[in-house]
Amino acid sequence: MMAEAEVEVEAAPTEEQQEQQQLSPSSSGPEYTQPAARTEPTEERAAEGGAARFQQHDAFPEETSLDEFRLKKFFVLRPGTLNQAIKDVEALVDKEVDGSIHSIWLMAEVDHWNNEKERLVLITDNSLLVCKYDFVMFSCEQLQRIPLNFVDRISHGTFSFPKRSILRREGEGLRVFWDRLREPSFISRWNPFATDFPFITFTYHPVRNISDSFAALCDIQNFREKLKDAAQKVHVMKPVPGKANGVLVLNQPIHIEAYVGLMSFLGNQNKLGYSFARGNIGF
Repeated sequence: MMAEAEVEVEAAPTEEQQEQQQLSPSSSGPEYTQPAARTEPTEERAAEGGAARFQQHDAFPEETSLDEFRLKKFFVLRPGTLNQAIKDVEALVDKEVDGSIHSIWLMAEVDHWNNEKERLVLITDNSLLVCKYDFVMFSCEQLQRIPLNFVDRISHGTFSFPKRSILRREGEGLRVFWDRLREPSFISRWNPFATDFPFITFTYHPVRNISDSFAALCDIQNFREKLKDAAQKVHVMKPVPGKANGVLVLNQPIHIEAYVGLMSFLGNQNKLGYSFARGNIGF
């Protein structure tokens, strides 16, 4: 009888043991595990850092959190978008004409009417390539090729406008000239769609502060140094007859001869020159 009693005690589990048996997964049933963390490139993980911090809070405790949330509307920050864009643009490089690629940059072009336009910029052995890329449809809509041996001047500094202009622009810019003897015509200056200017103007892309990788990708000062060195080499190897060899770098205001600019004000405020999420309206 004592032996049978001991067997019955061992066979009857306690309430604590029953709870543990219910919580522990069965070998024949499904196992509930945490999903594996998705591995992504370092640049994409850094770009999503602002969104991860934003999801941890129900409200916006600081202005920087709201700014990061707004920056996430740029399609260039979507995972894999920038890498695909770089591959597409690299495929457009003509090895015989342009040579090898030195560096790739993410910039904002500022036209003569103060309109901002998102651009991918490549410095190669022989050319400066400016690509208008659609980060929504993953396509290059326009490619401007500027021979480096024609680049004769690079100016950098703050932006300036005429005295009677109501426009203002914060920050610094960079302007690349390739024909110092040719001035834009009167018709071109007043034509918002003119593209025959002998220079191009860049400024910082709005997403430059989202991560260290994007800060390096949008660094205008480093871009200026790389462009100057590449142009100097091409001037020595392929001089242009009748042009002074060398690149002149000037620290001076970037002048934009625009006065009212209502369309540029509305366009820049709503980021019409960027691949940008716009709610139900779309890009």
